[in-house]
Amino acid sequence: MVKKVFRGFAAVLAFMIALTYGFGYDYLFKGIRETYLRGETGSTIDDGKYFPSHLIAKGNSKPWIKDSLYNKKLLPKILVEDLKKSHTASFLIIKNGKLLHEEYWDSYNQTSKTNSFSMAKAVTVMLLGKAIEEEKIKNLNVKYADFYENYKNVEFGKDLTIGDLAKMEAGLDWTENYKNPFLQNAKAYYGKSLAEAVFLRGFKNKPATKFEYQSGSTQLLGFAVRKAVNKPLAEYASEKLWKPLGMEQNADWTVDENGMEKTFCCIQSNSRDFAKLGQLFLDNGKVGDVQLLNSNFLEEMRTPTKLSNGAYGMGLWINYDAAIKHYYFWGLYGQYIILIPEKQMVIVKTGTYKDQPKDVKGRPEQVGFIVNEVSKNF
Repeated sequence: MVKKVFRGFAAVLAFMIALTYGFGYDYLFKGIRETYLRGETGSTIDDGKYFPSHLIAKGNSKPWIKDSLYNKKLLPKILVEDLKKSHTASFLIIKNGKLLHEEYWDSYNQTSKTNSFSMAKAVTVMLLGKAIEEEKIKNLNVKYADFYENYKNVEFGKDLTIGDLAKMEAGLDWTENYKNPFLQNAKAYYGKSLAEAVFLRGFKNKPATKFEYQSGSTQLLGFAVRKAVNKPLAEYASEKLWKPLGMEQNADWTVDENGMEKTFCCIQSNSRDFAKLGQLFLDNGKVGDVQLLNSNFLEEMRTPTKLSNGAYGMGLWINYDAAIKHYYFWGLYGQYIILIPEKQMVIVKTGTYKDQPKDVKGRPEQVGFIVNEVSKNF
């Protein structure tokens, strides 16, 4: 009797596994292995080590110059309470190009490399800007079908441009949901093939008619930039960003099993180096006397689009409605690189803040709070 029950259970299990593979959900096994079997309920800022990656190599390191007031003033109590409540790992303040304050919690330190999540979207757009500057891509109006001809045969596919992807105006048939394991984000994150996850998803809107934040858009953009520069994007990021910026550590960019970078997420780096990406914006693309990125392109990145109702540019979230205007890189669990031009400040926060409260434009309320508290006190 026991043997019959066991055989029956084994047969049902085998059938369920076969169905999972048959319907393209085999990535769920990796998802379960890297979350629940490790005592987690989802992705984490430390899970980069469980995935293959490409190295973003640094060159000669140029550590931050510390301000004369470095760490001499405590963060306001109300801000510390908020940071602890939101499970912050690191918090850095750069002012006038110098490191003014840095603080770490829960065993993290200045060399800890954590997942950028969607902050990588802005990095991908920065690489797009460099590719345009180097004439590897003509401009933002280039059709996606020029890179992948199959899009000529898809409804609305022939209309899709590189700029539509950068601005989140692609109109893809994509639901941006991080909790449902059967939807596209989970497949892109845990699956073997990014191409299988994002190519030819189809469209639900004509491109350039609606703003909708979609990770699939930045991944498609990544494929186009990768094809244009004809090298791994981690290598391109090393040459155009990490080395000239004098990053302190090598970074890692998670890839799929075909070696394609997950451009919608997943650069593993430390907070000091994340801050250098932000400082580049405040310096309008210059590093010393070298114009590293085209200032006009950076201005377009931080200029809100009409369709986003002022909330998004290209890879960057924007709040020019606030009394203290700011814009920022934003990762899934409250990873931020915040730029405050009028204060000449860069603020970096990493950690694990799930289910963040958002304003009416879909922006995290915490960013505005951080901007106000830091501006008042520093």
